[in-house]
Amino acid sequence: MIQRSSGRGMALFILPLFSAMFPSLSVSAYNTSAGCAIIRPPRDGGIRYRGLTQEQIRSVQVLPVDYEIEYICRGNRVITGPKVRKCLPNGTWTDLSQHSRCLLLCPRMWTSLENGLVSSWPLGPPVEGTVLHYSCLPGFILMGWNSSQCNKMGKWDMPKPVCHYDRHYKGKKKLYIGALFPMSGGWPGGQACLPAAQMALNLVNKRSDILPDYELELIHYDSMLSYGSSSPALSNRQRFPTFFRTHPSATLHNPTRVQLFQKWKWTKIATIQQTTEVFTSTLDDLEERVKEAGIEISVRQSFLTDPAVAVKNLKRQDARIIVGLFYETEARKVFCEVYKEKLYGKKYVWFLIGWYADNWFKIKDPSINCTVEQMTEAVEGHVTTEIVMLNPETVRGASNLTSQEFLAQLMSKLGGKNPEETGGFQEAPLAYDAVWALALALNKTVGPLKTKGHRLEDFNYNNRDITSEIYRAMNTSSFEGVSGHVVFDAQGSRMAWTLIEQLQGGSYKKIGYYDSTKGNLSWYGNDKWIGPGPPADQTVVIEEFRYLSQKLFVSVSVFAGLGVLLGIVCLTFNIYNSNVRYIQNSQPYLNNMTAVGCMMALAAVFPLGIDGLHVHRRQFPVICQFRLWLLGLGFSLAYGSMFTKIWWVHTVFTKKDEKKDKRKHLEPWKLYATVGVLLSIDILSLMIWQIVDPLHITVEKFTREAPKGDLDVLIQPLLEHCSSEKMNTWLGVVYGYKGLLLLLGIFLAYETKSISTEKINDHRAVGMAIYNVAVLCMITAPVTMILSSQQDASFAFASLAIVFSVYITLVVLFVPKMRRLITRGEWQSDAQETMKTGSSTNNNDEEKSRQLERENKELQKIIQEKEERVSELRNQLSERQALRSRRRASTITNQNHSSPPLAIFQSDPRSLAPPPGYPAPTSDPHPIAQSFPNSSSLYQPDSKISRNNCHTSRLQLLYK
Repeated sequence: MIQRSSGRGMALFILPLFSAMFPSLSVSAYNTSAGCAIIRPPRDGGIRYRGLTQEQIRSVQVLPVDYEIEYICRGNRVITGPKVRKCLPNGTWTDLSQHSRCLLLCPRMWTSLENGLVSSWPLGPPVEGTVLHYSCLPGFILMGWNSSQCNKMGKWDMPKPVCHYDRHYKGKKKLYIGALFPMSGGWPGGQACLPAAQMALNLVNKRSDILPDYELELIHYDSMLSYGSSSPALSNRQRFPTFFRTHPSATLHNPTRVQLFQKWKWTKIATIQQTTEVFTSTLDDLEERVKEAGIEISVRQSFLTDPAVAVKNLKRQDARIIVGLFYETEARKVFCEVYKEKLYGKKYVWFLIGWYADNWFKIKDPSINCTVEQMTEAVEGHVTTEIVMLNPETVRGASNLTSQEFLAQLMSKLGGKNPEETGGFQEAPLAYDAVWALALALNKTVGPLKTKGHRLEDFNYNNRDITSEIYRAMNTSSFEGVSGHVVFDAQGSRMAWTLIEQLQGGSYKKIGYYDSTKGNLSWYGNDKWIGPGPPADQTVVIEEFRYLSQKLFVSVSVFAGLGVLLGIVCLTFNIYNSNVRYIQNSQPYLNNMTAVGCMMALAAVFPLGIDGLHVHRRQFPVICQFRLWLLGLGFSLAYGSMFTKIWWVHTVFTKKDEKKDKRKHLEPWKLYATVGVLLSIDILSLMIWQIVDPLHITVEKFTREAPKGDLDVLIQPLLEHCSSEKMNTWLGVVYGYKGLLLLLGIFLAYETKSISTEKINDHRAVGMAIYNVAVLCMITAPVTMILSSQQDASFAFASLAIVFSVYITLVVLFVPKMRRLITRGEWQSDAQETMKTGSSTNNNDEEKSRQLERENKELQKIIQEKEERVSELRNQLSERQALRSRRRASTITNQNHSSPPLAIFQSDPRSLAPPPGYPAPTSDPHPIAQSFPNSSSLYQPDSKISRNNCHTSRLQLLYK
């Protein structure tokens, strides 16, 4: 059984009934600026550098002071001489005068003797040159050679002897306990632990109810250095199947730490450790325990000699609750860096090991550059956990001693030595209870072994029956000792109480105990904090939703409400005057759809401004769908009806003449069908969107903000959005379709800006409204997407764009109609006008009048063309007359000179008469007979004019 102080060493109790143990070496690191050069390993061996990686080993040339190296051997060889060397402050390694060699190991069977004792010389493993001396226990006789030597071949030169039972022996049989106590060296813990163990043996041997047929005898040696038994590695049952220890494992601190984390409601911690095996194993165990408790280790830092970088990383990653695992000398380095990084105060809590000296932070250390005042300020408020090694309660245990009586007897045995100067005084109760645990377990096995025909003195390492009985007895041990209640867990580690202390005002105060055997926390309630209470385990983030400004929402809602009233007025006006001819010629049903669509778009402003401030999150998706449907259907009705008008005008008046006449007859159902198609497309797309990928709430997170005032919190702004899984795809389809529709509407409005038609007399106003809607939509859509993270700006831009476009559309379409009816008094329908004037004019007469007006315009065009033709013919006639005059003058001259005059042909004067209705040309003073071939075709009467009897009186009528 092994026991020691966690971190500083303890005496070893090695029982012959347990298998061999190889506990890990405890490193007590101490650093100065000096160091030791790397030394060469022994032949057939190597060196284990603890805490260093292969890359570090290759690059490091000097190791720090107090660093320890361990020799290892290859194959079946073991180390002789110092196995571990330590770097001294003078730059040399310990025990350099003693050589370390790797020698062959002889079979260990010869090193143990059933019912006997084996001593070896020199001490250590049985290697070449080792001599074994054999002797039998009282009541046994040695048969065979009493010594054997290990040769160079790794074999013993003599066979192993045997101890036979002496039937004539009648005294008490001795059971020997072997132990190693560090009586000298860096931590001489055996100075108090050995006397405590001897006290326990004396009491056990005097008891008649404990091992009455046996006497326990202690065989001990000075180990000169301390092998640690608090390492969690020793709890590995596969490696150490029969190992028990009364000193708890270093992992026993972890249940206490977890209990405190839960008490103070911390779910996130950080760790920083010195790179040694004991701390690494402890931290691995802590990680498993906190994971089971739902606690996260968010930051895990380690260091070899310089903790500066590790401490900076803790600061950078917002560590608040920090568990530190390092030796006392390294603790001073850590907290000097903690002071520099300001990683202390009301926001932080440090958990340290409790076995440091009470004034450890005040000790001057040349390896740090912080003052005592700075160190005192940095360590204030930290919490320590320490294994309770002395029962705090006044209870008489198995030895019939209280803890205070034990201390009094121990002080008497030590001869009045100062406990603070006696090595192992604090751990002495553990050594005392270790002997009692062994004695009680052996006593418990005597009866079961006798029933099976075995005796304790028959024990050997190959006898599984006796071994299992002793193991069962040790595993079920439970008694009150001077160190507290002694019980072992499944891994053979002691379950004990843990003392919890807090540094308050520069001194440690007890704030509670934790009993790991029962899971009870005894709390004094005197914990003290720098702040108002235990700090948060991380920066507290307060989620704060951003809501729309209510002033903005109310203001825009008022405008939208007034717009709805305007839409109702326009709709009422249009329905009431639907029989008025001027209103009829503007396609009132389409205008009614426009008014309804505008009101639906305005109604969408209200759900557009409703957010989590007004409705529950479960109802928010309904509001999202409501927005979408109102805007989509409102746009289709309002813009679709206007687009239909402008599309029909463009279709009719930009076609060729032969097709134009066929399309001039307007069929209203086609217009309504066009609007229905646009509306159906929207309804279908919205239904598919809602079914396939319905809208839901998504929350956008913004950069955390610092609150006003000195508060250890951050504000996490959040904003709720209506979204779906493939939101961008759906928006792309909708925006693409409606964008093309808007562009087409702008094009059609531009193409028809100069066209005038009585069938749709307000198409120019419709074009202006289309310009307005298209421009606002094309600007608003991308801007609102960019401003989506700014709820006020996004709502203001989108809602005001809707309001302005609706207001402009209603004003442009309906106000001119109201103004015309008011100024011209055209309020009556056709039937009302007939009843008032008594006139028999009806729709047919007015249609005939309009038909005559159109014919009048056509005739004017024809007459103009004829006049141009007549003017052209007159010019040609004048040219011909001038040509004939020149020819006649030339002929007369020739006749005067050579021949008699010729008779001149006189054409019919009527052939030169102007057409009917035109003034006669000025008469020539010298009329000339003319010949004008094909002149009859020139004045061929026009068929259309002849058909309409276009004489002078008729032309005057047409030109009125």
